[in-house]
Amino acid sequence: MSIPPWPTGERTQFCEVDDCRLAYVEAGTKLPALLLVHGSISDYRSFQSQVAPLSAHARTIAVSLRHSYPERWDGRGDDFSVERHADDLGEFIAVQRLGPVHLLGHSRGGTVALELALRHPDRVRTLLLADPGGLEALLPDTPDGRAMAQQTLAMFARLRANLATKDAETAAREFVEDLNGPGAWERRTTEQRRILLDNVRTGPACAQRPAFTPAQIASLSVPILAITGSDSPARYRLILDAMRRLNPGVSPLVTIDGAGHAMHRDRPADFNAAVTAFLAAHASRT
Repeated sequence: MSIPPWPTGERTQFCEVDDCRLAYVEAGTKLPALLLVHGSISDYRSFQSQVAPLSAHARTIAVSLRHSYPERWDGRGDDFSVERHADDLGEFIAVQRLGPVHLLGHSRGGTVALELALRHPDRVRTLLLADPGGLEALLPDTPDGRAMAQQTLAMFARLRANLATKDAETAAREFVEDLNGPGAWERRTTEQRRILLDNVRTGPACAQRPAFTPAQIASLSVPILAITGSDSPARYRLILDAMRRLNPGVSPLVTIDGAGHAMHRDRPADFNAAVTAFLAAHASRT
């Protein structure tokens, strides 16, 4: 399979971990490294606006999780899970000899980042969480809070049903609009739609995720950057505010104005500036 280089020139490399090959791109040499972890029905290409700009501040690596593009997965098997992905990345960090990394996770990638920090704390220097998933237990125990906690489950249930009864593009379109509102699919570029379509068959498996407890969040001992978009679903702001109440290492919430859930794509310059400031503040942490 021929994989084209990124628009900024980075070429795909591969790293053997356990029983699979993880595709990744990287730029920069400055340590500590920054590892970027994508969300549901996505892959490393979602960070095309981050790798080159952030490489001036850290060795910046975007990795595709097991079974995501450029792999073409048929959805069979039981090894597409947050826990498996976290262990894969833990081995990736070890094989690449990166040392403790700045670990940035978006959406489900935030879930994977949290799981990695809990399972392999010696490999994580800081956490940068952009609308992380798996934290619905932190929502308020109110009718509105319980309804918000069901939104993610309902979204993935609809995706599973659509993939069984409709074409892939319709399934991807409805998933995007469930998360980002009406018209969101039409606002995507051709490349952004291609990323979704290349990974849409991973969608049903993306629904699996651990339910992190308040005690687990409180136990995290690394600095944490909390990021959301001004137009993100309201549940993420509530979740990140609750994280800060539980753990003093969580930053005041950074809101990217004019951005939705995919704030790194919607407003990349503002997102990158927030990441850069956090890296500078924690560059020399031991």
